[in-house]
Amino acid sequence: MERLVLTDEVQFSRMIHGHWRLAEWNLGPSKLMELMQFCMEEQGITTFDHADIYGDYTCEALFGQALALQPSLRSNMQIVTKCGIKLISGNRSNHAIKHYDTRKSHIISSVERSLMNIKTDYIDLLLIHRPNPLMDPAEVAEAFVQLKETGKVRAFGVSNFLPAQFQNLSSYLPFPLVTNQLEISVSHVNAFSDGSLDLCQEKRIAPMAWSPLAGGQLFQATHEKALKLKKRLQVLAEETNAESIDQVMYAWLLHHPSRIMPIIGSGNRERIAAGAAALRIKLSDQQWFDIWQSSNGKEVD
Repeated sequence: MERLVLTDEVQFSRMIHGHWRLAEWNLGPSKLMELMQFCMEEQGITTFDHADIYGDYTCEALFGQALALQPSLRSNMQIVTKCGIKLISGNRSNHAIKHYDTRKSHIISSVERSLMNIKTDYIDLLLIHRPNPLMDPAEVAEAFVQLKETGKVRAFGVSNFLPAQFQNLSSYLPFPLVTNQLEISVSHVNAFSDGSLDLCQEKRIAPMAWSPLAGGQLFQATHEKALKLKKRLQVLAEETNAESIDQVMYAWLLHHPSRIMPIIGSGNRERIAAGAAALRIKLSDQQWFDIWQSSNGKEVD
């Protein structure tokens, strides 16, 4: 498995295992621990993506229960988590509306809960989950510096930030943000044109891609544009000897020079292995633009 260097302390596997739907997989601690071992030892996927709110604030704790069965795995894995969104939840029902919170106190308390839930003493990468129109970047920077100085977080980034929002927060920090986790897929191509990937290349940082399979929409495609895109993906799957169109969708992201790190959000071993195997599929530039044109519904100008 290819590895990318984010900082002197943090290296990620190129493919990342995402735990957004972990609570839906219905895996007990031992089965989840075995899935973690499968990812790490058989597929080379050592990076795991979380957020405090996943599974209505339950997924981090489920992961921690599994990790507690084999704590030696921790030294060879990288844990990503996010904070900054507050849900209206049975678990946290002390507010009346879903909202963003990027105050220093919330960031630090969220990290403390994540450490307790995951049963670890450090987070490899902390992300601000969404841009907050009320964010005070100086206050976020204070939280980040404190968390880094205490060794509770090794590196920091953002998620779903536009370039100006990324630059704004960066300007307050004494160290660089190391990634931006973005929605990127053959069906969601905004990051290619809104400057997000250009900024990642300028900063020499690798972006993470959430929903790299477009939320599974193409597998049940019904409208004309999606059907045409699916057809092109099927043709390219045959041309590249891919097992399925999902491998082509991953390979399309991997082909981009910004070094995109796709997040595989499945608890199914076959689908995880298929995602990891996409690293072996090499598209030509013409094949890449074949998908680009199908996604945009027109030829390049």
